[in-house]
Amino acid sequence: MIQPLFNYTHQYNNLYGNYAQTNMPAPYTCKNYTEFNSEKTDFFVKQGEHALPYLNQILLYSKNEYQLTETLYILNKMLDNGTKNIDKMYYSLSRLNNTNSPYIQTFLAGIYRKTQVPDAFGPLVSMLIKNSLCKNTNTNFDPNEEIGGAILSYISDRFRNQT
Repeated sequence: MIQPLFNYTHQYNNLYGNYAQTNMPAPYTCKNYTEFNSEKTDFFVKQGEHALPYLNQILLYSKNEYQLTETLYILNKMLDNGTKNIDKMYYSLSRLNNTNSPYIQTFLAGIYRKTQVPDAFGPLVSMLIKNSLCKNTNTNFDPNEEIGGAILSYISDRFRNQT
């Protein structure tokens, strides 16, 4: 049975602090990666499908870039852990398709690569084109690498299934 959303917030806040109070860390000039709270990530990954409604609410309503990025990171780890039904969250994830954040684009592309939701292919191509026309020089990584990899994954999986 899926527990009400406030139970997860209450459980997490009692164990680790307020989930909603997350801020983007200062940019690191020598890193091409972002670090997240591993205790928080493990907490949600262990909940599996039961945590999806809570994470879905964050995707739908949060305007905090770091919180959205961290939620996408948690979903990515949940996919690695074998959590089912993340593909059914495409509606919530699609709200982020037009973002200019390279962090969100990178994690979103990784999730789309793993879930292979057919509707996500077009937004991935759109992200790639938009980023190619307007380069973001504020990061030490190129989100187009992950986006392009996700597109290639879509294409290769389609050809593999046709033979």
